[in-house]
Amino acid sequence: MISQFVMELAGWLPGVIFPGATALQLYKIWKGGTARGVSISTWSLFAIGNVGLYIYAQKYASLQLIVGLLGTAVLDTVIVVLALARERK
Repeated sequence: MISQFVMELAGWLPGVIFPGATALQLYKIWKGGTARGVSISTWSLFAIGNVGLYIYAQKYASLQLIVGLLGTAVLDTVIVVLALARERK
């Protein structure tokens, strides 16, 4: 049987890794001034998928899911908006 500590840690791993990895892409776009090579459709689908997974999990008060899925969905959307804005330049 898996201990409660391990389960809690397992819940926080994606809660930290997903938004962290997404923030790295966001930083690259922001700092580099270009969105060259960024797939708008992929990041849009990531945002939709994260919201869908949050709803599917049905743990609406879970901080791990709010940060890991909804937080990442917000960052995904910011990437899409920035990529569209930088694409027009």
